[in-house]
Amino acid sequence: MSVMSSVMRGARRLVLADPALISSFLSVPRSAPPLTCQSRKFASKQVKGQRKDQKSKGKPKEDKQEVEIRQRMTVQALAHAMNKDFDHVLEALLNTTVDVDALEPSSVLEEQWIKEAVTRSGMKFRWAKLSQNRERENRDAHRRPPADPALLKPRPPVVTIMGHVDHGKTTLLDSLRKSQIVSTEAGGITQHIGAFLVQLPTGERITFLDTPGHAAFSSMRARGANATDIVVLVVAADDGVMNQTVESIQHARRAGVPIIVAVNKCDKSQADPQRVKQELLSHDVVCEELGGDVQSIHVSALKGDNLLALAEATVALAEVLELKAEQSGLVEGLIIESRTDKGKGPVTTAVIQRGTLRRGCVLVAGKSWAKVRFLFDENGKVMTEAGPSDAVEVVGWKELPSAGEVILEVESEQRAREVVEWRSYEEEQQKLEEEQRVIEVKQKQHLDEYRKERADLSHLSWRQRKSVLYRANKTKFAMRPSEKVEREELLLPLVIKGDVDGSVEAILKVLDSYDAQEQCQLELVHFGIGDVSENDVNLAETFGGSIYGFNVTANKSIQQLAERKGVPLRLHRVIYKLIDGVKEELSSKLQPLVTENTVGEATVLAVFDVTVGKKKVAVAGCRVQKGQLDRRHKFRLIRGQNAVWEGSLKQLKHHKDDVQTVRSGMECGLSADSDIEFTAGDVIVCFEEQEVPQVTSWDPGF
Repeated sequence: MSVMSSVMRGARRLVLADPALISSFLSVPRSAPPLTCQSRKFASKQVKGQRKDQKSKGKPKEDKQEVEIRQRMTVQALAHAMNKDFDHVLEALLNTTVDVDALEPSSVLEEQWIKEAVTRSGMKFRWAKLSQNRERENRDAHRRPPADPALLKPRPPVVTIMGHVDHGKTTLLDSLRKSQIVSTEAGGITQHIGAFLVQLPTGERITFLDTPGHAAFSSMRARGANATDIVVLVVAADDGVMNQTVESIQHARRAGVPIIVAVNKCDKSQADPQRVKQELLSHDVVCEELGGDVQSIHVSALKGDNLLALAEATVALAEVLELKAEQSGLVEGLIIESRTDKGKGPVTTAVIQRGTLRRGCVLVAGKSWAKVRFLFDENGKVMTEAGPSDAVEVVGWKELPSAGEVILEVESEQRAREVVEWRSYEEEQQKLEEEQRVIEVKQKQHLDEYRKERADLSHLSWRQRKSVLYRANKTKFAMRPSEKVEREELLLPLVIKGDVDGSVEAILKVLDSYDAQEQCQLELVHFGIGDVSENDVNLAETFGGSIYGFNVTANKSIQQLAERKGVPLRLHRVIYKLIDGVKEELSSKLQPLVTENTVGEATVLAVFDVTVGKKKVAVAGCRVQKGQLDRRHKFRLIRGQNAVWEGSLKQLKHHKDDVQTVRSGMECGLSADSDIEFTAGDVIVCFEEQEVPQVTSWDPGF
């Protein structure tokens, strides 16, 4: 209605207007074409979804480097933030109102020019944050504070048997617990830490740890000393103090553990116990007979003589030490050994130090955790619980922890995951810090070289410096040597597999002592616990290496796979034989040494010229002084102290006959395979070259 009323009002005004004006406005010339209805096309906005195929595709967005900027930055600080040099910032500010020639590294830039320099360099900027991120909360687990003395109860002592290899440690323990351990050990030497509970006839209980005596197992002995209350140092009466004996004394002293000396093999005719005690004096081990406080017991582990006296001395020392522990509360312990069992999975041998361990307990050790499924004693029998000083096998680990880790019980599985996650995070942060330190050192070296390179150009303007550096870099690029694609040095990649964590640790420690890299590079590709697998063979094939297994097996299919792929597979049960195998393989990769063996010597008496065809040939008349001259070997001409010529003979004659050899005392004539001027008095040496296999210079110490 409002629209219609507006139209009517407009028509009424038109009627009341001047008629002449209206007629002139409405008059149409006769020649004008009639009005027709025409359509026009109007530009309209592109509707979503229409003609997508005709849209032009834009350029992909480039990832620009992001530069962190702040107010009042110096030119040097901006260059550092952009990861560029000082001259680059000056170039970026060319053709602006900034006086580039007046800028110094310490000059402060305005915000406008900071942004301009970043933008012109093809980068994007962001303002630096004022607040720092909060540090992550420490969620690690720790040992409990000391318990109330009223809650402590007596516990059996933990005794470690230590000493030199083949001094009778395992035989002594075997006699104490009336079992046959020695017969089951490869090579008759202990290569693991054995943990056993021994019940004496008097009723006392002692937990014994038997440590290896071989030089390669130093870390195992240290671990045994740290987990023990008393060290029984076994020394053979016919052998005396040896290297591992001294090392065991050092481990015990470092751990602050008292020592009992067991002088073994006293039944032998060559036994001299007094000499052993005198030798121990030089290492500050003073026995009671010599005025000290160290008990010494003369025993024969093989015949079982005086073993009860040794056990009584151990119990007496334990009473003096007043060994007690809290049997309630969260469990604490120490992992003595860890391994992977086919049926049980990851298994650890541990000594409980505090609390009582039962099935269902949640444990944390290193970066692994476990919910205890089974507990076993040293004989494989299931245990319901294990108290302080008990040696126990724990089954239920999610991942295999390392030997030497501390076992801590936590409240729940969620808490265990938090601890493991925190420890992994902490280790990662430590690695990042180490890498950052290395990067900073490299950056400092680069900066020092950069400053040294520009020290002689400091008096020039930046344009002149740029020109000089361009010419210098152009020359360096032209003179750059070609890059080597292939590696020329010899290389032996290794895959190491062991039965337990301690064995692998000992082997890796020996390999770490390798110091013959200039002869052949030794590279550790992979190491692990358990039998040799298909993955190990594939790794060794990829890197062209060898597999060494210690106390592990490889089934028939794995052996056939290794043979088919040409991968050397060497399995050993004694550690020094494994190391000998590595040494032999290293030596086999070395080039043989060429040695010279002198066959004979002759002195030139006279020189003749003989015409052969149209050419004159110099012939030396000689007398053989030593050995013989053999035409098949090489010869060297020595004049004074210098070797003038080296090569082969063209002719060797005795009188007029061509001969193969000329012996000592005979005269001969000879000519060389090249033009050589002989002189009377020259010495001609006949020698043969022999190839001798080269042996690696690496000495692991045993």
